[in-house]
Amino acid sequence: MSKTMLIIIGAVVLLFIGAVGAGFFILWTKISQIPPAETPAAEIKVEEEENVIGPLYALDTMIVNLADHGGKRYLRITMALELNDPDAVSSIESRLPQVRDAILMILPTKNYTDVSTTEGKIALRNELMTTINGLMTKGQVNNIYFTEFVVQ
Repeated sequence: MSKTMLIIIGAVVLLFIGAVGAGFFILWTKISQIPPAETPAAEIKVEEEENVIGPLYALDTMIVNLADHGGKRYLRITMALELNDPDAVSSIESRLPQVRDAILMILPTKNYTDVSTTEGKIALRNELMTTINGLMTKGQVNNIYFTEFVVQ
Protein backbone atom coordinates (compact mmCIF):
# COMPACT_ATOMS: atom_id res chain seq x y z
CA MET A 1 0.00 0.00 0.00
CA SER A 2 1.31 3.39 -0.91
CA LYS A 3 1.81 6.33 1.36
CA THR A 4 -0.90 8.42 -0.31
CA MET A 5 -3.45 5.63 0.13
CA LEU A 6 -2.73 5.51 3.88
CA ILE A 7 -3.15 9.28 4.13
CA ILE A 8 -6.51 9.11 2.29
CA ILE A 9 -7.79 6.26 4.53
CA GLY A 10 -6.62 8.15 7.64
CA ALA A 11 -8.39 11.32 6.47
CA VAL A 12 -11.65 9.40 5.78
CA VAL A 13 -11.54 7.74 9.24
CA LEU A 14 -10.83 11.11 10.87
CA LEU A 15 -13.73 12.74 8.99
CA PHE A 16 -16.02 9.85 9.97
CA ILE A 17 -15.09 10.14 13.67
CA GLY A 18 -15.58 13.93 13.50
CA ALA A 19 -19.03 13.52 11.89
CA VAL A 20 -20.13 10.99 14.53
CA GLY A 21 -18.86 13.30 17.32
CA ALA A 22 -20.68 16.29 15.82
CA GLY A 23 -23.88 14.24 15.52
CA PHE A 24 -23.72 13.21 19.18
CA PHE A 25 -23.04 16.82 20.21
CA ILE A 26 -26.06 18.14 18.28
CA LEU A 27 -28.28 15.36 19.61
CA TRP A 28 -27.14 16.01 23.21
CA THR A 29 -27.86 19.75 23.00
CA LYS A 30 -31.34 19.11 21.54
CA ILE A 31 -32.23 16.57 24.26
CA SER A 32 -30.99 18.83 27.06
CA GLN A 33 -33.27 21.66 25.86
CA ILE A 34 -36.45 19.56 26.29
CA PRO A 35 -38.13 20.59 29.57
CA PRO A 36 -38.83 17.73 32.03
CA ALA A 37 -42.43 16.58 32.35
CA GLU A 38 -43.99 18.20 35.40
CA THR A 39 -46.70 16.73 37.57
CA PRO A 40 -49.63 19.13 37.94
CA ALA A 41 -49.95 20.67 41.40
CA ALA A 42 -53.50 19.32 41.78
CA GLU A 43 -52.31 15.71 41.44
CA ILE A 44 -49.55 16.26 44.01
CA LYS A 45 -52.03 17.75 46.47
CA VAL A 46 -54.44 14.81 46.08
CA GLU A 47 -51.63 12.30 46.67
CA GLU A 48 -50.56 14.15 49.83
CA GLU A 49 -54.13 14.24 51.15
CA GLU A 50 -54.58 10.50 50.61
CA ASN A 51 -51.46 9.66 52.60
CA VAL A 52 -52.33 11.85 55.59
CA ILE A 53 -53.38 9.90 58.68
CA GLY A 54 -55.69 11.62 61.12
CA PRO A 55 -55.07 11.74 64.85
CA LEU A 56 -54.77 8.29 66.42
CA TYR A 57 -56.26 7.27 69.74
CA ALA A 58 -54.82 4.05 71.18
CA LEU A 59 -57.15 1.84 73.19
CA ASP A 60 -55.95 -0.47 75.95
CA THR A 61 -55.59 -4.18 75.30
CA MET A 62 -58.83 -6.15 75.67
CA ILE A 63 -59.15 -9.88 76.30
CA VAL A 64 -62.48 -11.63 75.66
CA ASN A 65 -63.71 -15.19 75.34
CA LEU A 66 -64.93 -16.09 71.87
CA ALA A 67 -68.35 -17.65 71.29
CA ASP A 68 -66.91 -21.03 70.30
CA HIS A 69 -68.34 -24.27 71.68
CA GLY A 70 -66.83 -24.92 75.10
CA GLY A 71 -65.57 -21.34 75.52
CA LYS A 72 -61.92 -22.38 75.36
CA ARG A 73 -60.76 -19.78 72.84
CA TYR A 74 -60.08 -16.19 73.66
CA LEU A 75 -59.16 -13.07 71.72
CA ARG A 76 -56.55 -10.57 72.82
CA ILE A 77 -56.87 -7.38 70.81
CA THR A 78 -55.28 -3.94 70.87
CA MET A 79 -56.57 -1.19 68.57
CA ALA A 80 -55.82 2.35 67.52
CA LEU A 81 -58.67 4.52 66.26
CA GLU A 82 -57.93 6.92 63.41
CA LEU A 83 -60.07 10.01 63.86
CA ASN A 84 -60.93 12.58 61.21
CA ASP A 85 -60.66 15.62 63.49
CA PRO A 86 -58.39 16.53 66.43
CA ASP A 87 -61.53 17.59 68.35
CA ALA A 88 -62.78 14.01 68.06
CA VAL A 89 -60.09 12.94 70.55
CA SER A 90 -61.93 14.77 73.33
CA SER A 91 -65.17 13.14 72.20
CA ILE A 92 -63.58 9.68 72.42
CA GLU A 93 -62.06 10.43 75.81
CA SER A 94 -65.38 11.63 77.23
CA ARG A 95 -67.18 8.54 75.92
CA LEU A 96 -64.42 6.01 76.56
CA PRO A 97 -66.48 3.81 78.91
CA GLN A 98 -69.26 3.62 76.32
CA VAL A 99 -66.79 2.89 73.51
CA ARG A 100 -65.08 0.11 75.49
CA ASP A 101 -68.48 -1.31 76.49
CA ALA A 102 -69.65 -1.35 72.86
CA ILE A 103 -66.47 -3.13 71.77
CA LEU A 104 -66.72 -5.62 74.63
CA MET A 105 -70.32 -6.39 73.65
CA ILE A 106 -69.39 -7.10 70.02
CA LEU A 107 -66.19 -9.13 70.42
CA PRO A 108 -67.55 -12.03 72.54
CA THR A 109 -70.26 -12.71 69.95
CA LYS A 110 -67.65 -13.72 67.36
CA ASN A 111 -66.49 -17.28 66.66
CA TYR A 112 -62.96 -18.27 65.76
CA THR A 113 -64.09 -18.82 62.17
CA ASP A 114 -65.46 -15.25 62.08
CA VAL A 115 -62.15 -13.60 63.01
CA SER A 116 -59.56 -16.03 61.62
CA THR A 117 -59.73 -14.80 58.00
CA THR A 118 -58.81 -11.45 56.54
CA GLU A 119 -62.40 -10.91 55.39
CA GLY A 120 -63.62 -11.62 58.92
CA LYS A 121 -61.23 -9.06 60.39
CA ILE A 122 -62.33 -6.45 57.85
CA ALA A 123 -65.99 -7.17 58.68
CA LEU A 124 -65.19 -6.86 62.40
CA ARG A 125 -63.39 -3.57 61.77
CA ASN A 126 -66.36 -2.19 59.84
CA GLU A 127 -68.84 -3.31 62.52
CA LEU A 128 -66.74 -1.70 65.26
CA MET A 129 -66.39 1.55 63.27
CA THR A 130 -70.14 1.74 62.69
CA THR A 131 -70.88 1.17 66.37
CA ILE A 132 -68.26 3.65 67.63
CA ASN A 133 -69.31 6.33 65.12
CA GLY A 134 -72.85 6.01 66.48
CA LEU A 135 -71.52 7.07 69.90
CA MET A 136 -69.43 10.01 68.68
CA THR A 137 -70.64 13.57 69.22
CA LYS A 138 -67.79 15.30 67.37
CA GLY A 139 -65.96 13.84 64.40
CA GLN A 140 -65.87 10.20 63.46
CA VAL A 141 -63.59 7.18 63.25
CA ASN A 142 -62.07 6.87 59.77
CA ASN A 143 -60.28 3.60 60.36
CA ILE A 144 -59.35 1.11 63.04
CA TYR A 145 -55.86 -0.33 63.13
CA PHE A 146 -55.38 -3.63 64.92
CA THR A 147 -51.97 -3.39 66.58
CA GLU A 148 -52.40 -6.76 68.30
CA PHE A 149 -54.75 -9.57 67.30
CA VAL A 150 -54.13 -12.89 69.02
CA VAL A 151 -56.57 -15.80 69.12
CA GLN A 152 -55.74 -18.74 71.33
